[in-house]
Amino acid sequence: MAEARLFGFQDAFACSVCLKTLTDPVSLNCGHSFCLKCLTNCWDQSHVCSCPQCRHVFILRPELHINMLLNEVIEKLKKTELSPPSTQNLTGPGDVECDACCGKKFRAVKSCLTCMASFCQTHIQPHYKDAARKGHKLTDPDKSLKEKLCAKHHRSLEVFCKTDEMCLCKMCMVAGHKGHKVVELKTEGKKKQVSGMKMAKRIRELKKRDVEKTEGVMERLQKKIEELKSKDAELKEEFMQVRDKNMILQHHDESSFLHANNTFSLYLHCVSSPAPGLVSAAPDWSLSIACIMLRPQSQISSLVIFSLLSDFCPLTLDINTAHRVLRLSEGNKKVRCEKTKTKYPNHPDRFDWWEQVLCKEALTGTRCYWEVEWSGDVMAMGVTYKGLSRKGNGDECRLGYNDKSWTLVCSQSWSFVCHSSMMTLIKAPHSPRIGVYLDWPAGSLSFYSVSQTMTLLHTFNTSFTEPLYPGFWLARNPSVTICHLTSCDH
Repeated sequence: MAEARLFGFQDAFACSVCLKTLTDPVSLNCGHSFCLKCLTNCWDQSHVCSCPQCRHVFILRPELHINMLLNEVIEKLKKTELSPPSTQNLTGPGDVECDACCGKKFRAVKSCLTCMASFCQTHIQPHYKDAARKGHKLTDPDKSLKEKLCAKHHRSLEVFCKTDEMCLCKMCMVAGHKGHKVVELKTEGKKKQVSGMKMAKRIRELKKRDVEKTEGVMERLQKKIEELKSKDAELKEEFMQVRDKNMILQHHDESSFLHANNTFSLYLHCVSSPAPGLVSAAPDWSLSIACIMLRPQSQISSLVIFSLLSDFCPLTLDINTAHRVLRLSEGNKKVRCEKTKTKYPNHPDRFDWWEQVLCKEALTGTRCYWEVEWSGDVMAMGVTYKGLSRKGNGDECRLGYNDKSWTLVCSQSWSFVCHSSMMTLIKAPHSPRIGVYLDWPAGSLSFYSVSQTMTLLHTFNTSFTEPLYPGFWLARNPSVTICHLTSCDH
């Protein structure tokens, strides 16, 4: 206790110049004391001799003598080994405060489970020196020390009541838990620790088993993926072989015909004048181009026919696009042009001028083949982007007369293909059954005359950028039926 009281007076023995404990202390008449060296240096650097603390001025420089009594007290203070604590020992974030410090709290270095208090380096000394305190149990600083105290008796919690499942001090056990099953808190803690370790081990075992199970599933999936990749590579190789044979045969047919029969073109110098022979058959289709090319047809081999039929695509007409003079039937597989208008509801996709109808299916990124049978005077069939205009009588709405659509136009006596108003006349006999093959990835659209043999009428070669919708234009009471193909049709 004496040491603790002495520690509280250490600030009184500090030099106000160097802020350290006085060394060779000298006292002035004003009552203030300084280190002999500090005061001498102050006066040597100034023309005026004054007290560094109260600023009292001395006319004559006083003769300085060491204050022997003060010096002796300071020496005894130093022998107590209780030097002033550094400001570094003050508590900071996360530190435990000393319960014995008054005013500024210093950082605790130990907690006493007997005293149920924490102490700094200075205030823990009695626990090391006093015989009565040497038996106290010291631990590392504990912030939750007060939580280990009984709220009722302010004693340390030493036992655990299994009956009430709560921690108790010994006074609680005597007062209100007689006959209950109690164990020492340490014993119960060890049991819970062992139980926790067993639980953790069990969790690790379950996790390991799940990981092994998952790895097994992943291994089987990876094996299946490799098998599918291998199968896909085989199918691609087989497809390329068939496709190469198809291209060779097609090239052979066309090349043979071109060597034997040279194609020829007829250039018309008029832009809006109708072509002879076309106006009488189809007065609604006026030519708006300057060049018509006559192209012969070539027969298709059985291997190519097999390749086309393998890409058969069933189509269905979209009633929401049909002009009101068009009547759909047979499950929207057949369309006929009639004189009377059908009371279809208004729809933004419906054609209001041209007698046209589109299919529901959007064809993109694949190869598709379909066939139609038609009757009547004039019919047009082809494909278009969805952006084809639907309202009005401009070319932006007509199949084949804009850059959004590609069309074959057929009559009883002539046929031609059209794209962006550029027409190519086809020299071919009348065919009531037409086949269409779309190779979207390759950018080709081919039309075939289908009878006992298949004859290539024309192929558009371009680069498609959007999904395509098959479509039809009907005039002069024709009808068009989308065919259902079977393996025996060709």
